[in-house]
Amino acid sequence: MNNVNLKITNQAKHISGTPESGKKYSSQEKEKIANAAREFESLMTTMMIQSMTKSSGGLFGSEGFGGEYFDTMFESKIASFMSKSRTFGIADQVYRNVTGEELSQLRIESKHEGISAKPIRIENSSADRTKMSPSIGSLNRLDKFKNIIQSASQKYGLNENLVKSVILTESAANPRAVSTANAKGLMQLMDATARDLGVINSFDPVQNIHGGSKYLAQMINKFGGNLEKALAAYNAGPANVEKFNGIPPFKETKNYVNRVLSYLNYLEG
Repeated sequence: MNNVNLKITNQAKHISGTPESGKKYSSQEKEKIANAAREFESLMTTMMIQSMTKSSGGLFGSEGFGGEYFDTMFESKIASFMSKSRTFGIADQVYRNVTGEELSQLRIESKHEGISAKPIRIENSSADRTKMSPSIGSLNRLDKFKNIIQSASQKYGLNENLVKSVILTESAANPRAVSTANAKGLMQLMDATARDLGVINSFDPVQNIHGGSKYLAQMINKFGGNLEKALAAYNAGPANVEKFNGIPPFKETKNYVNRVLSYLNYLEG
């Protein structure tokens, strides 16, 4: 096999000119595009490996018996593994340029396929609450994630302003936020919860907001649409809400529910 010379400078240069499409693709079409993008990245990675090992006569050297055969086989396997690990991000950029969306969002959507997107009925709260409003800085940061919030809200049948209110309360819209309990990201997911929700990287806003929204929808459904109980469960865990048959007598949880509902009232105007 002839080695292909590939000068590795700007890896995105060869695909930066791909035009974005305004077409709306189905889930099946998106998956096909994603697979093609991954195969393209694997091919590019194979070419890089060949270029880097040319001076040594390949991975197994030029004198080894069957070296060319094993070189080809292992180069393909290594390239495939590296592509799946998203080492270079070429597949991500190809997919983004074709669909206008993030490949990580497709991964989340695939994980949660079949989740109902019907609007969730929420019981209104009649309790008097201390009025609070979010800071201007947190609102400005929140605006950067409006498209992700809209997508997640529609997918899980949630009020967009409710998701925004939880984000503002949990992390003040800081995607790199980490709590003292090691909860991470915009909606402050614990590692174990994130894994259960299919979230691989809690610092990825798409994955985090989709995962957090899914969990919030689960809590609302679990407690029959009672928003106060659902929010308390998001903060203190559903077991505590069931134990006390309502908001647990924890100062932190009471303040949390109060803050989310206050922000919700603020955003609803």
